[in-house]
Amino acid sequence: YNKKTLLMSFRHLMFLSLFILIAGSAEAQKYGCTDPLAVNYDQSATANDGSCRYNAANISPLGSLNLDATLSETSGLIFWDNRLWTHNDNSDTKLYALDTLYGSIERPFPLDGIINTDWEEISQDDDYIYLGDFGNNSGNRYDLKIYRADKNSILNNSAVFDSIGFTYEDQIDFDPVAYDSDFDCEAFIVSDDTIFLFTKEWVSNRTSLYSIPKTPGTYTAKRRSSWDVNGLITGAVYLKDKRTIVLTGYSERLKPFIYLLYDFDGLDFFGGNKRKIDVLLPYHQIEAVTTNNGIKYFITNEYFSMDP
Repeated sequence: YNKKTLLMSFRHLMFLSLFILIAGSAEAQKYGCTDPLAVNYDQSATANDGSCRYNAANISPLGSLNLDATLSETSGLIFWDNRLWTHNDNSDTKLYALDTLYGSIERPFPLDGIINTDWEEISQDDDYIYLGDFGNNSGNRYDLKIYRADKNSILNNSAVFDSIGFTYEDQIDFDPVAYDSDFDCEAFIVSDDTIFLFTKEWVSNRTSLYSIPKTPGTYTAKRRSSWDVNGLITGAVYLKDKRTIVLTGYSERLKPFIYLLYDFDGLDFFGGNKRKIDVLLPYHQIEAVTTNNGIKYFITNEYFSMDP
């Protein structure tokens, strides 16, 4: 062979070798259930396809603390500055810092200049607190928003706010019907540049995932996916480094549960493992969840009373 022919043959062999390596790698990747705790665990699977199924499970709290009557409508919860922070869901425009040992109010932080139409969730990133004023039990609100406040300004009692407004891209019916809308929301998380909303769907008992930017402005919330949780989702906490989201909720008969989303790729939250665990507290309207280490979780419930 001359040099030109040899060079062409060499390139051909390189391409052939590369193709075989890529094909071999693809064939080695086997999708299936990779969680040993699942009933359909596949020991030979190397990539999680989100198909894991689980036996029914429940969990008992390690303990319970009675919150001050001031917080009878606690609706959101975060861990920040070595304290728990919560808020009420109607008219009260204060944040409350709680002691983690006794659940007592250390002090209130007034947030002047904003309105609490129906605050249903609180979340955070390194610099800001986010308050979700998007409770929408009747499905007729046009003023859904998330307030954003600088953390340092809150601690200095001079809270500086802006807001993120939104509407759902697929909501066309705004006729008010109490507890009969799939466009209520009480849970959200904050990622690097996006806020993800988990809806509370009174009709379908599912939750749908919507996304909006986390910068101030007015947006159309884009629907990304949906999942049948067989209940009403009311709170969320996101552990990015553990690829885990913990949701809280309850059934229409006030049977509380947590819902675990974990081992997902990127932002495909419903693409990994999905596990529902009942909380052994009958008739509790669980509203919020947070953690300081991803092992021990704090959950609050709103006061509920029904005759008899």
